[in-house]
Amino acid sequence: MKSRPRLVVGISGASGVIYGIRLLEILRKQPIETHLVMTKAAEMTIALESDYKPAQVRSLASVSYPVADVGAALSGGSFRTLGMIVAPCSVRTMSEIATGATSNLLTRAADVVLKERRRLVLLLRETPLHSGHLRSMLALSDAGGIIMPPVPAFYTRPQSVEEIVDQTLGRALDLFDIDPGITRRWGEDIGFRKG
Repeated sequence: MKSRPRLVVGISGASGVIYGIRLLEILRKQPIETHLVMTKAAEMTIALESDYKPAQVRSLASVSYPVADVGAALSGGSFRTLGMIVAPCSVRTMSEIATGATSNLLTRAADVVLKERRRLVLLLRETPLHSGHLRSMLALSDAGGIIMPPVPAFYTRPQSVEEIVDQTLGRALDLFDIDPGITRRWGEDIGFRKG
């Protein structure tokens, strides 16, 4: 890529929009160009779960696209990216991606990432799961997607919600070989060490 590496960030309407917001804040300090697409439901959840306004969240990204703009750069495979993280990812969004029946730019961008064999990481936010959810997760995994529910890592002994969120996002960014220095690592920072 001629410019900085690009990473697509999707924010769906699932609970946990702080994951997407914090991801954008972290990536602003990295040599990464972020391309954001949020659903309308994400904008509603931002208002319910945070003090942010959707415009403030958009301003955290290098580039932001309207969810209805299915002709945007992200909808084409020749637009090179490292891949995409959907944080948080609703079951509806995950199901659209799993079937390839995309209805907006967020799911189309994820479909493009899969077809181009790039990395797709979904921070799926739903519980409990029924067998239809599990089948969709398996279909996505079979297609090359990574299902990564934001499960807290308590071995790090987090002292705040922000530490829990950062640890999860650090592990998600590991999947793209991006290390912003926010991950406490087993056998390095914590836990058992050899020797």
